[in-house]
Amino acid sequence: MTTAAKPKVGMISLGCAKNLVDAEIMLGSVLAEGMEITANADDADVLIVNTCAFIDSAKEESIEAILESHEQRGLKKRAGQRLIVSGCMSQRFSKDLSSEMNEVDAFMGLDQVADAGKLIRQVLDRPIAPALSPRSKKAATVLTDEAWEPLNVVTRKPTYIPDWDTPRVRLTPKHTAFTKIAEGCNHPCSFCVIPQMRGRHRSRSVDSVVAEVRALVKEGVKEISLISQDTTYYGMDLWEEKAGPRQPVDSSRGTALTDLLRQLNAIEGDFWIRLLYTHPAHWSDELIACIAECSKVCRYIDIPLQHIHPRMLKLMQRETTSEHIETLIARIRAGVPGIAIRTTFIVGFPGETDEEFEYLLDFIKRTRFERLGVFPYSQEEGSKAAKMEEQLPQKTKQARFRKAMKLQQKIAQEISNAQIGKTLRALVDQPTVARAAGDAPDIDGRIMLTKPAKVGEFIDVLITEAQVYDLIGEPLS
Repeated sequence: MTTAAKPKVGMISLGCAKNLVDAEIMLGSVLAEGMEITANADDADVLIVNTCAFIDSAKEESIEAILESHEQRGLKKRAGQRLIVSGCMSQRFSKDLSSEMNEVDAFMGLDQVADAGKLIRQVLDRPIAPALSPRSKKAATVLTDEAWEPLNVVTRKPTYIPDWDTPRVRLTPKHTAFTKIAEGCNHPCSFCVIPQMRGRHRSRSVDSVVAEVRALVKEGVKEISLISQDTTYYGMDLWEEKAGPRQPVDSSRGTALTDLLRQLNAIEGDFWIRLLYTHPAHWSDELIACIAECSKVCRYIDIPLQHIHPRMLKLMQRETTSEHIETLIARIRAGVPGIAIRTTFIVGFPGETDEEFEYLLDFIKRTRFERLGVFPYSQEEGSKAAKMEEQLPQKTKQARFRKAMKLQQKIAQEISNAQIGKTLRALVDQPTVARAAGDAPDIDGRIMLTKPAKVGEFIDVLITEAQVYDLIGEPLS
């Protein structure tokens, strides 16, 4: 293996769509630096593991990926390969990881994603990490364990956000893309450590996002999902800067997001705009009306509610009330008829009683969400909830998870059955797989087609059968 000219860089990316965009920007930097990208880890001179650290299971998956990647370097085919760790886990635990995982060549954080290519050059100029097999040591100079330290360029409080012209290599299918409209989070949710990892909320300008989406549509993208930690907070940080630190921001206005949606809707072309990761505290009547009037905005929203019981919402520090949530759902459904609402709930939060869990189940029964996910509470180190008393046993959390999902499966089957006989407009993901506007990529249901259709095109589909989450339909000429 040689790293003298055009090094080959591989990537393992874990976690959410926001992390995926970071991976795409890193690979864009790799190409801009004159390097090559390889999908085969065995061919890579440098392998980047882009980690997630949202919950314990994600951290475990990330650690396993790092250790497995390192173990593979003991094989002859990967002798001399360099290993870089990026993403949320690297950002959150960089100091601990540097001292505990000296097998890694470098750790980078969220502020360095656009400079990944330059960092790789630095790594290739350094001696290789120790603790490799004898065959690997033939490929490069090796420092002694006592002298070795991984390169660590992680900054404590990230401030980076991408721009419309940031080099990027899309890892999604050609007809779909994620556009990150903001980074970071200002919410104080007691179960979450995202603000500690990704920093304060910071919005891109409307012009920057519009320029990026216009370019994607020109490339032939048919579905653009707008993402951030809270898309409904988009632009409010800019209002805060104008208002000053002592003047409250009127979050009911929602001006920046509605302005963005209207400008995106005005872009010429046949494409969908999908709004993901909204927060119930920042919805406005103006936003509801905007979705209703913008034909390219999908009749679909993702609005994680986490719970509905008043005491649980207070303990979770969700900045909203059960009355507000119930009213909001009714306003959204009245303002945008036929909209599909996706939400998520946490069960087994510290101190959650049987009565409070049943209160949540009753809400799910009454509200009948089109799409719903349930997560057993994960005790995250560094979060306020992790220090709370009355942590519930895993057995209780799992039992509540199963009960809630069993209820939602019954509701989902009934909602799916109601689609039989309808004709839906759908986007073809694979020759015999499509999605309607009410289904986001990777997380929601699909339409299994009875005959092949052209990938990346919109088609009309007659729904003939229904499963719990998926539908079966016939493409119409």
